[in-house]
Amino acid sequence: MDGLVGRTDIIGAIFGQTEGLLGPDMNLNELQKISKIGRIDVTTKTTAHATTGEVLIPMSTDIDTCSLVAAALESIDKVGAFDSKFKMLSIDDIRAAKKDDIVKRAKEIKRKFAIKAVSDGDTMRRDVHEGTTANSRVSSYGPSKLPCGSGMLDSPWIILVEGRADIVNLIRAGYDNTLAIDGARVDESIKVACRSKKKIVAFLDGDRTGGALMRELRMMVRVDVELRADDGVEVEELTPQRVAEILDPAVAEIKEEFAGHVPQRREGGRNGRRGRDRDRGRGRDRDRDRERDVERRDVPPPAPREEDKPLIALVTPMYQGLKETLEAVALDADGGEAFRAPVSELVTRLKAQGGGVQCIVMDGIITSRLIDAAKGTGVETIVGNRTAHVDDDQGLRLRSFSELGVF
Repeated sequence: MDGLVGRTDIIGAIFGQTEGLLGPDMNLNELQKISKIGRIDVTTKTTAHATTGEVLIPMSTDIDTCSLVAAALESIDKVGAFDSKFKMLSIDDIRAAKKDDIVKRAKEIKRKFAIKAVSDGDTMRRDVHEGTTANSRVSSYGPSKLPCGSGMLDSPWIILVEGRADIVNLIRAGYDNTLAIDGARVDESIKVACRSKKKIVAFLDGDRTGGALMRELRMMVRVDVELRADDGVEVEELTPQRVAEILDPAVAEIKEEFAGHVPQRREGGRNGRRGRDRDRGRGRDRDRDRERDVERRDVPPPAPREEDKPLIALVTPMYQGLKETLEAVALDADGGEAFRAPVSELVTRLKAQGGGVQCIVMDGIITSRLIDAAKGTGVETIVGNRTAHVDDDQGLRLRSFSELGVF
């Protein structure tokens, strides 16, 4: 334009000077009414005596209509009182670009699915070979009956994990010298077990609760190697292959040390930090721990709450069928089964369900991730083996089988 004009002047000229040129059905305002043309965007740049800019018109028409509209705009010779000139720069087919994006994303999806399918196949074969006897190899330790692997008592070193489901998963990966902390606090039996072993490996979940439990564990016992699952993932959710990837380097060092070749101490790294030796005053602690163990044996478990009696009646018949299966059952408001899924897939299934679930009964640990997924879906109660460190229960009723007296 040969003078200073504004955006509204340009849009007015576009509508005004093209009206009637292509017939009533192809007026720009009519095309906008039927969503064939979108919002016209104008950007301008002014100098001392002229205005330049660009006009962007989104259209969903055939190429013939698009070409006619472009030619009509090029016929505009005035904006306001000033001479002007419009010239088409390009016609871009955004559908072609979108098709390229779709094809690219489809290739990524196919590649990820293929990798997962191979991993699932390997996991299934390993489960058939090793995992069918995993549940039968879970034992118990100490007065508190903490879950442990059958090789825990005979091994000179042990792996501390968070719960029974982690024990079963590590047995599937070939590790049976395991002991579960099985609670939000470190049980006295854990101290007794750690004092009798030459090496202690802590392998905890990769979430916030796993970090909090690791800090508490450091203060209570000697930890030689600290390992964590991947960020946001629980140990029970790891494939046997991933368990081996995390544990094998530390295990190789321990075995080499027991063979008489002490490797150089590793520094740093989330999956290889060495714990400090906190075994001072061992003789005094041993006597005190024995006294506490005697006291624990004499203390009966707390009586179930009165308001939990209907829940106990619902859960008790289900317990034996769920025990050591690593599965969860979702119940509707009438107590009927909404769905059944592995604990590792529970969050995904719950989100996909969207609603209609009032209670979840699971052979696993109640985590913050599960509570977040249950929020807003109508879930009121979750029952599991235990509850991890939880900052906010979101108003849900969280119970363990031991709290309900269900065994």
